Amino acid sequence: MITNQLKNDIDRLWTEFWTGGITNPLTVIEQISFLMFARLLDIDETRFEKLAGRTGKSPHKNFGPDQQSLRWKSWSEYGGEEMLRHVRDQVFPHLRDLGGKNTTFGEYMKDATCLIPKASLLNSAVIQIGLLPLGNSDIKGDLYEYMLSKLSTAGINGQFRTPRHIIGLMVELLDPKPTEVVGDPACGTAGFLVGTMEYLRRQYSSPELVETFEDGSKGYPGDRLEPYREHIQNGLFHGFDFDVTMLRIAAMNLMLHGVENPDIHYQDTLSKQFPERFSRQAEAGFDVILANPPFKGSLDQEDVHPSLLKKVKTKKTELLFVALILRMLKNGGRSATIVPDGVLFGSSKAHVALRQQLIDENQLEAVISLPSGVFKPYAGVSTAILVFTKVGSTDDVLFYHVQADGFSLDDKRQPVEANDLPDVLAQYQQRRTAYTDFSDRTAKAFAVPVADIRANKYDLSINRYKEALHEEVKFDPPTEILGRMKALEGEIQMDMAELEGML
Repeated sequence: MITNQLKNDIDRLWTEFWTGGITNPLTVIEQISFLMFARLLDIDETRFEKLAGRTGKSPHKNFGPDQQSLRWKSWSEYGGEEMLRHVRDQVFPHLRDLGGKNTTFGEYMKDATCLIPKASLLNSAVIQIGLLPLGNSDIKGDLYEYMLSKLSTAGINGQFRTPRHIIGLMVELLDPKPTEVVGDPACGTAGFLVGTMEYLRRQYSSPELVETFEDGSKGYPGDRLEPYREHIQNGLFHGFDFDVTMLRIAAMNLMLHGVENPDIHYQDTLSKQFPERFSRQAEAGFDVILANPPFKGSLDQEDVHPSLLKKVKTKKTELLFVALILRMLKNGGRSATIVPDGVLFGSSKAHVALRQQLIDENQLEAVISLPSGVFKPYAGVSTAILVFTKVGSTDDVLFYHVQADGFSLDDKRQPVEANDLPDVLAQYQQRRTAYTDFSDRTAKAFAVPVADIRANKYDLSINRYKEALHEEVKFDPPTEILGRMKALEGEIQMDMAELEGML
């Protein structure tokens, strides 16, 4: 979790750009991201060199033997105008060429330009970025998220950033395999795709090659992923978004996590153009979809694909995205999708129709209710995770009421001991792999037969089915209570008489 000190460091860096003449927030975050990416490339190269020393592979990954002057550790030692010229004329062209001209990464990096006007600003930025703990993958993600929170446009379209520990839970719930196809129809900075890659690295790393760093974090080489390398690079990950800035950051994020040709595209996946441009992905193209789609914002209903409106006649993006995900999944494909609570109990025809579709035409496996503070400081909206599989039948639905996620539920979101997320995963896995009685509706985790859900108009709100545990309290008979009161009153009268006698 990002500390207050790190927040202050980012604030200071942001102010440096502002006072240095770069006042457009989008430009600020892009320039900072480019510099962070340049340093991360060097960190990645150093780790690869260490791994090469143990495996005998070539020590070069991001920089050739004649490109060592392009590494952060080399040019960050330059001073003044020399550094500015080198970064502008040498480093940024390297960033533009890194992914190749015919790759998605290259598409989003082709316009990467150093817009820092003064050597003093670049020098100050390099010093401050050099102090950030970018080698820690968790903190790196949090730093990205905190920077994104400073965008004036953050959240206006419901694009609330998903906390990394929630991403981790959702990935573990679906347990993606390196042979599958994983997508996110509203990928933002590619948090779910990166989370999937990190999960695969953890699952497919030889224990003897796992490296522990000074800060306690671990480096997972993912060496056992080698047989799937071609698919990982070119077929496993797919993301779509209609925010170019987010896509550029997503491309850098995926590149740094070993996906050298990330398949991410500028596309509104609700639109009519999506099936036309990406027919393979738009319908039955994915084994796994992880998503936290926009909950609100403007929507041109005329541009929404008719197949979605046929399922749910609505302007509400949260309903349309669930219908979209069902269309994008292969038969047997599975999804973990974050939705606002209104999706669970809304009474409109569209709300009921979507829930009916999830239950009667597919297998709705779990409804995991999250605390309302999960998305703070962006928003206090109450949400839930829907876990479902395309086609099949729903016999019962597992409900889990998450009361704590390991962080305080205020704007500060500080770490706390209370954390239900490990139990969420354990209960979900136990239900899928072994027979356990989940009939106790007073527990955090319980299952509800589909007949009960149908009888309640497909309502999926946990409070509809959860039973409160009331402790029986027994009271003494009134006669006994009155007797004790009389005896006490008698004692008081005797004490008062005694006091009067002393006057």
